[in-house]
Amino acid sequence: MVFTAPTNFALFKQRRQRFVQTIKKTHAASNGVVIVGAGFEQDRYAFRQESSFYYLTGISEPAALLFLYLDGRDVLYIPRFGTAREQWLNVKIAGQQDAARYALDQVCLLGAACRGYSFKLPFTQDLYADCVKDISALVAGGGKVFGLMDSNNEGYHMMLDLWNHLQGWVPGLQGKVVDVSPTIDAMRRSKDEYEVDLLHKAVQITAMAHQTAATVIKPERYEYEIQASIEYVFTHMAGCQPSFPSIVATGKNTTVLHYTDRNNQLQSGDLLVVDIGAEYGMYAADITRTYPVNGTFTPRQREVYEMVLATQAHIENIAVPGMYLKNPKYPEQSLHHRAVAFLEQQGYAKYFCHGIGHYLGLDVHDVGDYETPLEPGDVFTIEPGIYIAQENLGVRIEDDYVMADDGAVCLSYQLPKGADEIEHLMRGA
Repeated sequence: MVFTAPTNFALFKQRRQRFVQTIKKTHAASNGVVIVGAGFEQDRYAFRQESSFYYLTGISEPAALLFLYLDGRDVLYIPRFGTAREQWLNVKIAGQQDAARYALDQVCLLGAACRGYSFKLPFTQDLYADCVKDISALVAGGGKVFGLMDSNNEGYHMMLDLWNHLQGWVPGLQGKVVDVSPTIDAMRRSKDEYEVDLLHKAVQITAMAHQTAATVIKPERYEYEIQASIEYVFTHMAGCQPSFPSIVATGKNTTVLHYTDRNNQLQSGDLLVVDIGAEYGMYAADITRTYPVNGTFTPRQREVYEMVLATQAHIENIAVPGMYLKNPKYPEQSLHHRAVAFLEQQGYAKYFCHGIGHYLGLDVHDVGDYETPLEPGDVFTIEPGIYIAQENLGVRIEDDYVMADDGAVCLSYQLPKGADEIEHLMRGA
């Protein structure tokens, strides 16, 4: 199930065209450009492309700028390197000769050569001289400039820093860049068949990792040993990587929502929360199961586990188009508020301390407006939990869903989650 990178970039071209047409209509503009920035390399981490840039291009080269002119032209600006980059790294796009393959009209250089084979900070005007010249000409001619300016999206932070420089380098640009991140957010939220297929494969790989982990969970092993078995499946079975730092938490750590130390020893009688996700073709899964370390739930653990499972089943049954994931303005139509109400009736609401779910896609907490009702094509999680710190007892159950016309369809339905099923799975039977 190893991911094969796309070779037909018509899909990305169509997305760009739809993006531009929406902007032209929404902003009543015909002369202008949308500028979308790629991610940047970091020495300590493998490069991972910024999600919106990848969504529009399918390209994984760093430090590029995509210019989508409102007249229909697609121009990609790439860095000029001071050293032959291809001697150090696998270069995917190097110049105009690659434009047609990526369904682009033109590939240009940003400006002067950077030092070495990697484009690093700080931003200096000479490195962007050629693209600055083109932006300046467009602004001087009355054209509008659009960008992704959402400061709440951590993926845009480097590009926001670059925007601050560009507005100082381009006369007349200061304060006039129009934010179109809500437009790309809405597009990314609604998944097409290609995206759902990638998400389903990420889910399948994650389910395999859970099944492997269930058979190696034993008293006196360490959390990091379970993590190793999980991430071995990711890499060995599919060449994947985690879509987020794996959460493998036992004992009191089960009540810490994003615990990632993974250095505690598993003790008989405790629970183990395993919250993991594989990233396949840039798309993220996110599935959680809770296991009894010795293979058998205590009566109290089973009581809490069954309550979490019942909450998930209740929310799954009412998750239909028109409901919201979380919207305090309409609590009766909000899955989160309905989950809280369900747990309130059972006396457990005070132990449920996070949202009922989140959107899923190119990012594990994907973009999307929570004040817009769920629609067919949305992919999201349903993940109730109960966390009782004074009992060292935390239970979370999480599955991934795609919204269809008549309700939510569970993508991870094949992974067992009933209490008896979990115990059976841990026996390797």
